[in-house]
Amino acid sequence: MNKYLKYSLFTIAIVLVGFTVYYFVDKSNKQAIHLHEEEIYTCPMHPEIIRNAPGNCPICGMDLVKKVTENMAIESHSIEHLLQSTDYFVVGDFQTITPKDTILNSSVNLPGIVTYDPNSSVNITARVSGRIEKMYVHYKFEKVSKGQKLFDLYSPELLTEQQNFIYLISNDAENTSLINALKQKLALYGMSVNQINALAAAKKANPVVSIYSPVSGVVESTDGMAQSNGGDMQNTTPTTTALNLKEGDYITKNTVVFKLVNTRKVWAVFNIIQGFNSLIKVNQSIQINSELDADEVVKAKVNFIETQLNPTEKTNRIRVYLNNEKWQYPIGLRLQGTVAVNSDKGIWLPKQSLVSLGNKKIVFIKKENGFQTAEIRTGIEMNGFVQVLEGVSVADSLAENAQYLIDSGSFIKTK
Repeated sequence: MNKYLKYSLFTIAIVLVGFTVYYFVDKSNKQAIHLHEEEIYTCPMHPEIIRNAPGNCPICGMDLVKKVTENMAIESHSIEHLLQSTDYFVVGDFQTITPKDTILNSSVNLPGIVTYDPNSSVNITARVSGRIEKMYVHYKFEKVSKGQKLFDLYSPELLTEQQNFIYLISNDAENTSLINALKQKLALYGMSVNQINALAAAKKANPVVSIYSPVSGVVESTDGMAQSNGGDMQNTTPTTTALNLKEGDYITKNTVVFKLVNTRKVWAVFNIIQGFNSLIKVNQSIQINSELDADEVVKAKVNFIETQLNPTEKTNRIRVYLNNEKWQYPIGLRLQGTVAVNSDKGIWLPKQSLVSLGNKKIVFIKKENGFQTAEIRTGIEMNGFVQVLEGVSVADSLAENAQYLIDSGSFIKTK
């Protein structure tokens, strides 16, 4: 009996040990699998302490730290982003911004200058050939009033016509049709009505006839003057230029002696900054300041937009017609015009978020482990923002300051 009891107890002990081992191993495996799926925290000093939530070690009191699992280890040890070129991919964590799809309001400053209105110029030509006996206007840019004496002319042809007129009114005064024809001929030769009436009253021909200005304006030299005398202008002072027409010079019929430009109305011509051509319209308001008085503001409207590119400055220009009755706008006066404009709806970026490489502009787009370069096409610049026409969208996150991401030792490349 004792022998059977001993074997029975031994068998029961073996079964209990096997069950205990199986239970705890299975529980340990399940716990390991569960902990593998969840976040696991352990003590750096006592790795046997394992928890599934943050806390303190029951042995030393240290904070538990997250244990790196197998999947996390594989992911965290990936160095693919580190193997890319520094001029294509930048590893780091920087401030980001997103492009904005909106309309910007701004004011544009346009440099300008006062010029003549070419439509107001008048050519004073020699109606008969002759010799200049006396000049009363000597310098370019000299002001001339209407009716002012310009020069005295001796003309044999004009002297002959005066003598014919005197003979006719003295011997055939009743021939009014012929007398009126001769009066008209003298007028066409450059004599004024008062001069013709004085000639009829005195009945004495004057070999020297004074020529008067038909309009007011400012004297300019002309090609005709240079051709008739074959000389260039002679500079006398930095501010005045002597005319090449002198007393004693002989002028031929139809020669342009003076070119007078009326300055009562002048043009203010402004250069449009590239990209703003489509934003400025005719009749749009413009505020004008001059270098003579920066505090004085003149409100006007855009009268004309030139469609042809200025070959010298490579810009388009607008014209504003100004009233200059008080001579407050000298020719050559520098101006600054301010025009309020509204941009078209589009995508805008802060200027500092892109880098210009000369032939292209690039930005840095946020990726998983850093920033990748991308080329963009831009439009106008306004209020510190740049219009983006192509390359990014409002869904992209970009580096806020692209200058921080530039590697000075390499040239930036884009795909």
